[in-house]
Amino acid sequence: MAYIGREPTVGNFQVCDAISVVNGQAAYTMQVSSVNVSPETENHMLVSLNGILQRPGSSFTVSGSTITFASNLVTGDVINFIHILGSVLDLGVPSDSTVSLAKLTATGTKDATTFLRGDNTFAAAGSDFTPNFLVHQSSNQALASNTSTRLVLDTEVYDSDNAFTNTSGNYKLTIPSDEAGKYVLYYSVRRAGFAGPRFRAELYRTRSSTETMILVAEANGGSDGYDTVSNMVVTDCSVGDTFHIMVNHSDSGSRSLQSGIASTFFGGYKLV
Repeated sequence: MAYIGREPTVGNFQVCDAISVVNGQAAYTMQVSSVNVSPETENHMLVSLNGILQRPGSSFTVSGSTITFASNLVTGDVINFIHILGSVLDLGVPSDSTVSLAKLTATGTKDATTFLRGDNTFAAAGSDFTPNFLVHQSSNQALASNTSTRLVLDTEVYDSDNAFTNTSGNYKLTIPSDEAGKYVLYYSVRRAGFAGPRFRAELYRTRSSTETMILVAEANGGSDGYDTVSNMVVTDCSVGDTFHIMVNHSDSGSRSLQSGIASTFFGGYKLV
């Protein structure tokens, strides 16, 4: 099909490259693998600033490959991630009785909130992005040199299904019963004033007693010692899977992380 102008991008989910905040600057260029990208509109984006999802149109706008926040950012602000969703092809709301049961499943019945699948199990008719959670540190965490240490995340901003455990020594997400599916998981860790040669944060999944590293973010060097490492993943999760973050550094002696919702946090939500 021919288009006048740029052809809509369908389902082309992309995570933009990390963006360094410039004090007093509101506009930034979005890139993926160092190439400028242009979202359909700001409504096709998920943008997190200082660990808070921003509202399209009021908290930020886009023009081409430029995102402009509602006010100038300052030193210490962190653009955690920019997730471009692509065109969702809004089809509107079908009229009553125009969608047959056959379009939902081979057999079964349905009501306003659920439908019976062909395997005689109930499934939610749609997704409300739960479970969802966001946790962070309440105080700076000390790290021994060249030692992998579990990230302390003892403060919950929200936790819809009580899926995150924030007790001492056991900081982890557990996928609840009946909530298997694809999840978006993201994290950010900031070191507090040390510029060693390596600083690393790793996301681990434990499934059936097998622990696997599924995501890593690393910084090397750094001029002011306040580097932030962050990453994001969309992953399939099974009931009972647990996720936790390990951090380490190669500087000499004990060093600290920077606490607070704008510095060191872990969050996520279920897609489907």
